[in-house]
Amino acid sequence: MTNAEDFLETVRADNETELSRLGSSKSLYADTGGEIDTEPVLRATADAEYAAWQTFEAWADDESHETAREVFEATAAEERNHYETVAKKLDDYEPETVPTLHEYLCGLENTVERTGALVGRILASQRSKDQVVGYFVGDADPQTAGLFREFGDDLDDQLERATDLLEEVCADETDRERALEAASDAIEAAYGEYVDSLEELGANPKPVC
Repeated sequence: MTNAEDFLETVRADNETELSRLGSSKSLYADTGGEIDTEPVLRATADAEYAAWQTFEAWADDESHETAREVFEATAAEERNHYETVAKKLDDYEPETVPTLHEYLCGLENTVERTGALVGRILASQRSKDQVVGYFVGDADPQTAGLFREFGDDLDDQLERATDLLEEVCADETDRERALEAASDAIEAAYGEYVDSLEELGANPKPVC
């Protein structure tokens, strides 16, 4: 058995720097290719939500563990709703890119690793969602900011489901370590893309003190 709170504390502590930077104001700059404006922000969000929907739907389709399948199905449904909601704000938009995070997630087949990686993905996504909310607050668009706050509430629910699932699927310390590694690898995938994007834009990914 794995204690969910201890697991979360460990993941956050092991990835403190990466999560902090993913939650910085530079994350939107990286996600939008340096175009911090309403449409690029929505396009980047749509790409991420679409990739999440496709990833977790695929996981559910080939998952043999009943509870895990239910968790992945619920998460896929929420992400589909997120994507369709954002897409309505864009004209004839088709998702253009698959985030590196989801390229990593798509390669996972083991239930324990998928569950750990799901936790990592949620922790990274919570940071980026906060920046999107902040953008629309600053843009004097409280309706859209509120919409993304609701997406954030869904992430909270996803995290609760994922950590409950961890306690069910992690039978021993070996499982726990595999889940921890997958969670950190998911965060590292998101962080690696953040660093690469900023460096391509000629920006320093590290905060300037």
